[in-house]
Amino acid sequence: MYPARFKGKILPFIFMAPTLFILLVFLYYPVVQTFILSTYRVAFLGLRKKFSGLENFVTLAQDPGYWHTVWVTIIITTAIVIGGLAISLAIAMLANQKIRGGTVYRILLIWPFALSPAVAGVIWLFMFSPGYGAVNYLTFLATGQELNWLGNPRLAITLIIVASIWKNLGYNVVFYLAGLQNMNTEVLEAASIDGANAWQRFWGVTFALLSPMTFFLLVTNVTYSFFDLFGMIDIVTKGGPLDATNVMIYNLYRDGFEYYKTGLAAAQSVILFGVVVGITLLQFRTAGRQVHYGG
Repeated sequence: MYPARFKGKILPFIFMAPTLFILLVFLYYPVVQTFILSTYRVAFLGLRKKFSGLENFVTLAQDPGYWHTVWVTIIITTAIVIGGLAISLAIAMLANQKIRGGTVYRILLIWPFALSPAVAGVIWLFMFSPGYGAVNYLTFLATGQELNWLGNPRLAITLIIVASIWKNLGYNVVFYLAGLQNMNTEVLEAASIDGANAWQRFWGVTFALLSPMTFFLLVTNVTYSFFDLFGMIDIVTKGGPLDATNVMIYNLYRDGFEYYKTGLAAAQSVILFGVVVGITLLQFRTAGRQVHYGG
């Protein structure tokens, strides 16, 4: 096989020009503008701007409400990542069994991921809405009382966590299934012959061989928890009650598009970007060392 060669040095750049133009206009330019805007105090609708340096970041650092938002984000992210990956792996192992209709079950498991966040949010809102929600109706039949899922802070954050895990379940299951179906079964057979029980085979062999897939899903699920919860929260709880589900990405939206604090919202965007990049690098330096490829 010979590497592709272009006639002339300009031709490759001509082919890349449309992609580079789109990236420049819709990605790199907005990112640079966001960093610049975070150092300004912006009047209503951006009619006036005044350079303020790091004032927006200092304001956020001194705001207890923003620290509450950070704490809520950490709680929800931790629950989604740990709970989502554990449940996905368990379901993937069950779906990997040789049973009649296994292909149909696997397709059904993927469907939640195919739904848009808005549609998924509407589904969960209708199920848990007070008065007419199906879950509340069943709860009333079973216990004689309804739970206020959208008015109780603890129930609301639990609802968002469960709904978000469900929404991303198909994505995780697909990758874990791919890893299980391409796993070297001879290693499992050897461990069984050596006397390893089911738990030892799972933890010492199966989970170890799935470490590349787990590490990849760890990074993608953290990103999902920080950025892709907006639609679910906006439809179901709108950050409430009492800011119990007001994560960083939703707080950014409210400050920028409801309260018109554009400079403050830009500063929050920079912080969110830095946090996600920092967590990702930390994952590569820590969890990444435990990943073993091949075998």
